Amino acid sequence: MVVFFRLHGASISARRPPGKEKGPSMIKLVIFDLDNTLTDFVRMKEVSIEAAIQAMIDAGLLVPPDRIRKEILKIYEDEGIEYQKVFNKLLVKLIGEVDYKVLAAGIVGYRRAREAALVLYPHVKMTLIQLLGRGLKLAVISDAPRQEAWLRLCYLQLHHMFDMVITYEDTGEYKPSPAPFRMVLDTMGIQASEALMVGDWPERDIVGAAELGIRTVFARYGDTFGTKESGADYEIDDAYALVKIVEELNKGTER
Repeated sequence: MVVFFRLHGASISARRPPGKEKGPSMIKLVIFDLDNTLTDFVRMKEVSIEAAIQAMIDAGLLVPPDRIRKEILKIYEDEGIEYQKVFNKLLVKLIGEVDYKVLAAGIVGYRRAREAALVLYPHVKMTLIQLLGRGLKLAVISDAPRQEAWLRLCYLQLHHMFDMVITYEDTGEYKPSPAPFRMVLDTMGIQASEALMVGDWPERDIVGAAELGIRTVFARYGDTFGTKESGADYEIDDAYALVKIVEELNKGTER
């Protein structure tokens, strides 16, 4: 099934892959992944890294930018994308010690660029406002560290819009473990059939939610893996298509 509607003259669609028809049930809660679903995390990271590289070179790091970039990406690959000591480890690798002038320049360059580059995908805020206006509850499940997730939400001025935010520290388990999904449902008193999960990573967001019977929406606009088959109940190319999905699912189920 393909649902089309128009937003300010632009055609937007929400696709339901074959074999994904489900019976009616009132949607009361929409759960979102954070990175690459609400905000373009990959672009933000790339811009921030480039700004940090130039700042460290300007502060006296006499190393070609390509080598610096390669070492930073290797550290993130080894330690995780949220690793907070990446520039400390980088400097030890490149020059044998932490030069704090260079380190400080890199951190400041990174943070300034991050604040400028951390933006919402088109129509995300309008979508959240529309969902709240329809009486739905909203939640976030993110594998990011608690502090980093909240910092991003505050930068984006979304921290007041969600009833619940679950991060790795809350359960000690990453998606697709059912633990964070179950925590949201149990805490908010919502049945799995009354929830909708929106995410960009099929192996984590879609699989984890589907295991509990939560209906799923693949945010194709945030896909960075070139996913062919998401396995989701719906696929959207624009965040606002989510509003139409909720309207369609709740049509005829209100008492």
